[in-house]
Amino acid sequence: MIRSVLVPLDGSAFGEHALPLAMSMARRLHASLNFIHVHSLLDATYAELQVFDNTLDQELRNKERDYLRAVQKKLQDRTSSPVTIRNVDGDIATVICEQADSLRANFIVMTTHGRGPMGRFWLGSVTDEVMRTSTVPLIAVHPRDEPPNLATETPIKHILVPLDGSPAAEQILESALMFGRAMEAEYTLLRVVSPVYPMTIPAEPAIFGSVATDIMKRVEKAHTQMRLEATEYLHKVAQKLRSEGLKVDTRVVVEDQPGVAILDVAKSSIDMVAIATHGRGGLARLLMGSVADKVIRGATIPILVRRPKE
Repeated sequence: MIRSVLVPLDGSAFGEHALPLAMSMARRLHASLNFIHVHSLLDATYAELQVFDNTLDQELRNKERDYLRAVQKKLQDRTSSPVTIRNVDGDIATVICEQADSLRANFIVMTTHGRGPMGRFWLGSVTDEVMRTSTVPLIAVHPRDEPPNLATETPIKHILVPLDGSPAAEQILESALMFGRAMEAEYTLLRVVSPVYPMTIPAEPAIFGSVATDIMKRVEKAHTQMRLEATEYLHKVAQKLRSEGLKVDTRVVVEDQPGVAILDVAKSSIDMVAIATHGRGGLARLLMGSVADKVIRGATIPILVRRPKE
């Protein structure tokens, strides 16, 4: 199977923070590396000013191609994987999705933001749009202040996979397993359940004490039942993965805000979070989508996201 990793670049050092992980993936997945820069026509971008001509636009296009060639050479000196470059005109998010489909990419790897030529800013809102529209799994990498180190392996040894009990959310497992096997990673499956809050408990214990006690018992019973159901669900999923020789742990957390819970768990020895962009469960089950968005914005580690098929 020929595998492919697509890396959108905007000409900035910020955008290049996707390169170390992409190189590690290409080597371990035996995949090609495909770098793309999307050229925005100046006459369209600055049409209201009417000061740019085709010569200036071509100069910028040439600089973008020179930049891609420099990146290509830099990586070809460090990897045996095939490296291709493309500079394509069009709407940025649309072109990225089209190129990912055309190349049959297994993954898109891109930073969550970056700044390109002439101060043009596009990796950020573009990442959000690609995440919501592409059928190809996307890995969002957070840029750092220091330049990316291409000589250092990016270790991904422990992947956190939040699940909400729905088949849609479970679709992230296919991509997480492909990636994790290549990286020889272990997994933690996480289920976040929302707490049950009682109605207002009467303040006068002499009159309503027994009612308050009964309410609290019901709440505790509900929490126990939810934890049990979540634990059994994760155990079932984990057993299937363990039968395939994978190292899998499970964890259940009771928390009002799933995104907060995921980020909190990710602080401890987690190298990547793999999450579906949306999912749908029953009562007290988290809804992916806004959760994935919060995790991407709040995390400092790479986030693997995938839009589930209908």
